[in-house]
Amino acid sequence: MQQLTVSSLDQHSIVFGVYRDGDNNLDAVQERNVTDFVKATAANPDLKVVTEDTTRVGRAPFFRGQLRTEWSTIQSGTQHITRVTGPEDMSDRRSLAAFVERTLETRLSDPSFSKADVWIDLVDHGGGDGGGLQADSSGGFMSLQDIAGAIGDGKAAFRKRHPGADDTVRGVLANQCLMATVGFADTLSHVGVHYLAASPETMLAPGVPSAAFAQALTRGGDWPHDAVEVTMHTRYGSGTQLYHPAAAFDVLDIDAPKMQRVRSAIGAFNQAVSGVPHSKEGRAELADIRGDLRAVRGMVRFDHSADMPWHADRPAIASYEAVASDDRLPEVLRDVAKAAADAVGDLVLAHKEAASFGPFHASYADAIGPTVHLPVTARSYDAWAAQGVVETHNDFYDAVHGRDLARAIGAYNPRDDAAGAVA
Repeated sequence: MQQLTVSSLDQHSIVFGVYRDGDNNLDAVQERNVTDFVKATAANPDLKVVTEDTTRVGRAPFFRGQLRTEWSTIQSGTQHITRVTGPEDMSDRRSLAAFVERTLETRLSDPSFSKADVWIDLVDHGGGDGGGLQADSSGGFMSLQDIAGAIGDGKAAFRKRHPGADDTVRGVLANQCLMATVGFADTLSHVGVHYLAASPETMLAPGVPSAAFAQALTRGGDWPHDAVEVTMHTRYGSGTQLYHPAAAFDVLDIDAPKMQRVRSAIGAFNQAVSGVPHSKEGRAELADIRGDLRAVRGMVRFDHSADMPWHADRPAIASYEAVASDDRLPEVLRDVAKAAADAVGDLVLAHKEAASFGPFHASYADAIGPTVHLPVTARSYDAWAAQGVVETHNDFYDAVHGRDLARAIGAYNPRDDAAGAVA
């Protein structure tokens, strides 16, 4: 984990865009990720919030159950509803792109926030490198390529309307399950996002306390540590039903040169493993590597989750370190594994994990930093690809030769791969 060098300025203005997809079972419980900002902005003049909220929550003149989309700006303790329409498909790339453009426009149009950092908060279900933003009405689920692509599209549309204006999206808060992945970090990095804040594991709704997280950003200083702390220490519920939202949480520095080093290091590891000769000795080495990876438990660490695909999403640092520390393996394999672990570790600005996350009855001591998709059986290669949730068909998996690694250790599944290709 690295030490962040921060500006000497403590207080910093933030334009925080909340893109909340309530067109599913999380609607009511996650509404506070919007409404909490009324109180937060009343106490914090350095925070301005832009929201797009698709919801069925009852609020005059709407009865509960009436699905619609509300656009609003929240500032100085007041929520201004600027537009209400029929429900947007929040899983549509074009919807997110338009929201990003609008958030950038909001910064540009307010001189008090002209130097503000823009963050985008994605509030909904998530599925690792499969994406997120599930919409029940359309059946949509936005791929990680389209989430990052939408941010890029929104920035491009903004630049076209305002040549030369600042189009930077400083960070993304993935207020969704399983989104602290190397693949998602890589994809966001390619559209100029500098930071990703996310959990590697499933979370308990309403998830990250968006308003408290945004306030930590405005305070500057060691904001990555503060943002992680406020997330991990938050409690929801009451009495004996108190619970924390996350088993683990990270803030990652996804600066483009760092992510390129991660790509190169993981790619080198995958190529080295896939290049092991198919001799008796080589087969033994591949079996040892598969055993090392299998020993690092994947995500979705709770009971009765056998039908969920994210068990193959393993903590990247722990996985590569397991191979690096295996004395049975040749030094060249151990060295490339260590290089991959170090490159991923250099992304982590702040991290905290629960010693024992009560609801899941599991340890997260090794869940430091992002996960990486590392199946060790053909069954776990890309189990939901036929349902449109695809973890293997993306630029990152292709660039690091993920299929070659899976083939080498006996985890490739041609049927899943074909399904992912057409999803």
